[in-house]
Amino acid sequence: MNRLRAGGLIAAAAVVVALSWASGVLVSDASTSQTGNGAPSGNHFTLNIHGVANGQGFTSADSAGNNIFAPLNGNCKINLQQGPFDVINSNCVTSNALFQLPNPDNGSGMLAYSVYVRALTKGSASMSSCFTDTTTNDTFCNAGELVVSLSKTTPPKFVNVSKDLLQVCVNGALQPLFGNSNYDYFWNYDNQGLRLAQMRFYPIVTTAIGGTCTSVAVTPTP
Repeated sequence: MNRLRAGGLIAAAAVVVALSWASGVLVSDASTSQTGNGAPSGNHFTLNIHGVANGQGFTSADSAGNNIFAPLNGNCKINLQQGPFDVINSNCVTSNALFQLPNPDNGSGMLAYSVYVRALTKGSASMSSCFTDTTTNDTFCNAGELVVSLSKTTPPKFVNVSKDLLQVCVNGALQPLFGNSNYDYFWNYDNQGLRLAQMRFYPIVTTAIGGTCTSVAVTPTP
């Protein structure tokens, strides 16, 4: 058994034992073999990000643990907290959304699970991982190649963005989310007309922790 596959089985087992994947999703060892849409086969947690036009209504009852509503044009802040996958606050239109996800660092040197994303409608958007240092109030977001660009392909294909969205750039080096208790973590979602982005989280190992990176200082969102 090769090292990557063995690491994937160990990490997946750790996630299953330590954490429950939300919304009744039954977790089994997913295969790294890709399906026709570019994503791995196997069970997963799905998060949908909906672009909402001005005046278009939505209610928290629409969330069902799997949906976040963002401005159709403009950016919003999806705060992140550690725990089983769940949407705690689906409203990223008039407030900051809140998404809960497991710690991606289980000490193996590999990210404990993987995230894939695709755009399903016309328009475009971008996502970047960010953190605010609560001791200084300085905020930094991933920049350059670590910014996830979303635009529809034909047919829509998933892309592995584990490196980009499960880590933040700190002083030129990538570190997993939740690695520093003094940091508040979030995703910045900048939408330019994309009505639906879909994210899938799989209990498989695909990505090594760390690497060099660039970040940019930003003004914190209230």
